[in-house]
Amino acid sequence: MVNDQHSHLISNHSLTHLNVKDSVNTGLLGTKTKKMEIILIQDVDNLGGKNELVKVKNGYARNFLIPRGLAVEANPSNRKQLGERLKVAKKKEDQMLAQINSVIAKLQEGPIKVGAKTGTSGKIFGTVTPLQISRGIRDQKGYDIDRKKIHIVDEVKELGTYKASIDFGNGQHADVEFEVVAE
Repeated sequence: MVNDQHSHLISNHSLTHLNVKDSVNTGLLGTKTKKMEIILIQDVDNLGGKNELVKVKNGYARNFLIPRGLAVEANPSNRKQLGERLKVAKKKEDQMLAQINSVIAKLQEGPIKVGAKTGTSGKIFGTVTPLQISRGIRDQKGYDIDRKKIHIVDEVKELGTYKASIDFGNGQHADVEFEVVAE
């Protein structure tokens, strides 16, 4: 109650001197806790992701996050820098999505030929792996795609045409056809 009576004594000058936007919340047992807004520089577990604006307790920010380089104060200049970083990231993401869409279109133009050793009845020895499909895409289409992003939909036991799914991240994926031919 004493703090409420004297809160009008804090001038705007002292708030700008702190370079923080403080807010007072009632904590445990009616005590008052101050929170400040910060901008996260890195992902922090149970708090938020990189370039996110969050409110945390003053002590957590000043004693843990800021000294370790995980966050900066959300003052006007840092907010402006955050806005610029978000614009640049958005532009890069748009360019990346355009490139992914062109790669998807190129991959879906025709089936990728994958060689496999076969017996006399047309059954293949072993199976076709994502690594073989990745090499086929690199050799035939000119794109280097990580084998870990390729998932073969059907079990490949004999010669023929099958489908594989490629996950590009960001919710982008493509289904491509590959044809198993005898080596």
